[in-house]
Amino acid sequence: MTKALRTYFLFIVTFIVCVSSLSSAPSMGMDGKIDINSIRGPKIKDLYMVIYRDPDSQILALETGKLDVLSDIIRPVDIKRLAARDDILLTLSEGFHIFFMGFNLREFPWNDLALRKALSHAVPRKKIVRDLFAGYCMPVSTYLPPVSPYYEPNVTHYDYDPDKARSILSEAGWRWSKEGVLIPPGKEKPLKKVYLLCPTAQAAPTTAELAARIVDSFVSLGLPVELQMLDFSMMIKRLDKHDFDLFVMAWSLSRDPDNLFAFFHSSMDTEGGYNIQGLHDQAIDEVLEKLRWAKDKESATAYAKEAQRMLSEKAPWIPIYSRYMISAIRKDWKGVIYSKKTTADNMWSLLNMEPKAGKMRPLYWCLPEDPRTLNPLAASSAYDWSVLGLIYESLIATDPYTMDDVPWLAKQWSVETKGTGENSSTILRFHLRKGVTWQDGNPFTAEDVKETILYLRKHEIPRYFDQVNHVISVEAPSSQEVIVTLDRTSYWYLHNIGGLPIFPAHLLRNVKDWKSWRPERLNNPNGPKLTQLIGTGPFIFTEYKPGEFVHLIRYDEYWKR
Repeated sequence: MTKALRTYFLFIVTFIVCVSSLSSAPSMGMDGKIDINSIRGPKIKDLYMVIYRDPDSQILALETGKLDVLSDIIRPVDIKRLAARDDILLTLSEGFHIFFMGFNLREFPWNDLALRKALSHAVPRKKIVRDLFAGYCMPVSTYLPPVSPYYEPNVTHYDYDPDKARSILSEAGWRWSKEGVLIPPGKEKPLKKVYLLCPTAQAAPTTAELAARIVDSFVSLGLPVELQMLDFSMMIKRLDKHDFDLFVMAWSLSRDPDNLFAFFHSSMDTEGGYNIQGLHDQAIDEVLEKLRWAKDKESATAYAKEAQRMLSEKAPWIPIYSRYMISAIRKDWKGVIYSKKTTADNMWSLLNMEPKAGKMRPLYWCLPEDPRTLNPLAASSAYDWSVLGLIYESLIATDPYTMDDVPWLAKQWSVETKGTGENSSTILRFHLRKGVTWQDGNPFTAEDVKETILYLRKHEIPRYFDQVNHVISVEAPSSQEVIVTLDRTSYWYLHNIGGLPIFPAHLLRNVKDWKSWRPERLNNPNGPKLTQLIGTGPFIFTEYKPGEFVHLIRYDEYWKR
C-alpha cells in the first residue's frame, strides 16, 4: 500500500495526534527485536478464545483483566482510552486490508456500468472515514491497499460528486419519477426496493453505521435501497449462494497481488468462491491471467497495476477504506513480538509469550464472533481461522519483521521451470523438517502433504481451488521430500503451495463429504481424549461452547518446543 493518500492533511494530522501515545518502536518487541529462529514455544498451557461480540464489553474485559489480547480495535474512542492506560500495550501496523461495497453483477440493474459509476460518485468516502475513524483509516479508491508494493494510484477515481453522478445517469438514459426514484432506460416503472447486506450493529457497529451512510447517499441519488443487517454467518451464506443485491465486506489480503485473480477472474465465480460479485469481463480475465502467469516480479508488477486500472474503470466494487491494524495486550505478559508490518496479536507472540510474574496462567484472547465452522475445508471467515490457524500449519511461514519467507514444515525448497509459454511447467521441491508429529502422535511425512494437495484438487474445494488448480502431479519419493509439478510458470506458485494448511492424511483419506465433515465432533481413533480436529500446530482443540469460548491447550510435543 503506497503513501499517496497520506497527503490527505486533515486525516493525517488527526492520525498523528491520536497515535502519539501508541508504541513508538514498531520494529521492536517488548524485550527488543527477537530472533524468531531462536523461539522455543509455546509456553502458554491454556488458551481461551473468549467470545465478546460487543465492543464495549471487549474494552471493559481487557481493562479488568478478563481478556489479555484484543485485536482489530477500530473505534477512536477506544484507542484513546486504552492508550491512556499504563497496564496495556497498543501496537499499530499498516494493514493488508480493504473495505468495500460490492454489487451483484449477475442481475439488473447492477450490470449497468453507468449506474455503478454514478453510485461510486455518490459515496462521500473521505467524510465517512474521517467521521467514523478519526484518522485510523485511509480512504481508498483502488483495488489494492496503499501498503502493497503493487499498489497503483493512477486509476479512475470516483470522488464524491452528486452532480456528476446525476449527469452520468442522465446521459445513459436514466430518469427519475415524481417521487425521485430512479427509472431505468427504456422502462416506465421505477426500480423496486433493493437491499444492502451488512453485519449486525451489535457485532460490527462501525460497519453498520458506515453501511447506513452508504444507503443514505444512494437514496439521495434516487436508488430505493434499504439496509438489511444479518448475523455474519447468515450473511456469508447469502453471499455464497449469490442471493443479494449489494453488500459490504472487508478482506484481509495476502502480501501477493494475485488475490485480484481470485476476486475478479470469471472462473472464480462459483458458489462459495471469492468472485462474490460475479464479474465476467474477458479483457480483465486476460490481464489477470497474465498476472497469474507472471515469471518475475517486474512483469507481475506491470500486470497488477494494469489490472487495477481496468477494475477501477469497470467498478465492480466501491472501495471505501484501508485501515491501520491496532491490537492491545496487557503488559503483565512478556515476549510479545510486533513490527511496522505486524501487530502483536500473531502466532509468533503466542509462541513466545509468558506471564511476567513467572507463574503460568491461562491466556484469554478475544474472539468477536463465534466461528462459523471448524471444518478447515469449508471455513472461510477470519473468525474460523483465528482458531484453525493455531492448529494447522503450512510449509512456509512469514517473517513478522520483513514479510519474507521463513522455513516452517519445510526446512528448505527449490523452484525449477521447464519450457516456455503454455507448454512450460514449474517444479517445486520441498524438503520437510524431521521430528514433526501430528497432535495424535502420528509422524508428519511427505504423504500428508501429497494427500492434502491431491484431495483439495480432486474435490475442487472453493477456498483452495485457486491454489491447487494448476497442479499436474504430486510425488513423495521419500518420507521427507515432496515434488509438486504445476502447469506453466508463475511467480506465485511457491506461495500458493507453500501457504496451504496441511492436513493429516490418515484422517483426510476417510473424509467422503468434505462439506459436512465436522472434525471437532468426531473421536480420534489414535487418542481417546482427542477429536479429529488435529494438526501439527502449537495448540490442540479441546472444547467449544458457542457464545462463550473455544478452549485450546498446548501441544507438548510441538516441534518448536
